[in-house]
Amino acid sequence: MKVPFTLNKEDIILDAEPDTKLLQLLRNNGYFSVKDGCKEGKCGSCTVLMDSKPVPSCIIPSAAVRHSNVETLEHFMKTQDYADIEAGFNQAGVELCGYCNAGKIFTAWSIISTDPRPLRENVVKAVRYFPCRCTDAETLASGIVMAAMARRKRLSGK
Repeated sequence: MKVPFTLNKEDIILDAEPDTKLLQLLRNNGYFSVKDGCKEGKCGSCTVLMDSKPVPSCIIPSAAVRHSNVETLEHFMKTQDYADIEAGFNQAGVELCGYCNAGKIFTAWSIISTDPRPLRENVVKAVRYFPCRCTDAETLASGIVMAAMARRKRLSGK
């Protein structure tokens, strides 16, 4: 089956079986920021943005990707939004192990892009269930709040 979609701002058409998961489709085409973790959509290691929402690519069938916009961490890392998140994470002392980066970074982006002034306690609730423990929920929440401040500063030009 032909699967037309936009990947990292490029229109592409890939061949895939309807039940092939987006994770495999991406990895087979050289996108290794998506990690093959739990295969249940719970660990966050395979997270991508699909139509601007973080989704676990390990449970998304390729048929569901048709005509969608998908962005991987490889592409997102070139954006100003990523720079804001990186600045906030560095300021808070967030250390990522490499396994969970996509899940935590795209969750941070989802939070700060929908709420420019997220409340710390709400952020803690949103991130406390990541199974990877390279960074505790409190530190990660601080990093996201600081990322939101960096984003506000950039967008306001101050």
